[in-house]
Amino acid sequence: MPLSPQLLQAYRNADYVVFAERNIVLRVGERNAALDALMLAQGQASAAFITAANPRGEKRSDAENGAANAALLGCVAVAGHAHYLGEGRDPSGGWSEPSFLVIGISRASAEALAQRFAQNAIVFCELGRAPELVVLEK
Repeated sequence: MPLSPQLLQAYRNADYVVFAERNIVLRVGERNAALDALMLAQGQASAAFITAANPRGEKRSDAENGAANAALLGCVAVAGHAHYLGEGRDPSGGWSEPSFLVIGISRASAEALAQRFAQNAIVFCELGRAPELVVLEK
């Protein structure tokens, strides 16, 4: 079942906050010099903003989301990727969910990881380019 236009718009309009030394707010379609600097500092040219919370956009408890994100973080650690804690947020305050910015992950690996955790989309980032919303096939 395709994502509703409202859900797609919510993903496009969200603030994707990276809890780094100074918080970095990513927005789909807007280049971000602070993100580029963070990737360069890690010697990488790509990153993905990803969560395991609320699979398929269905609200889950904090405990369920915490367990899912812990499993996601375990996969990231096994792959050896640097990561930063983060949060996807509705700019008007309607929702938020814990997330991660995974540094150095390829787009294909990020998509596969997100699909493993039943996510609708990721935000993929490449050095010098605006973050891109990537809607995943079901």
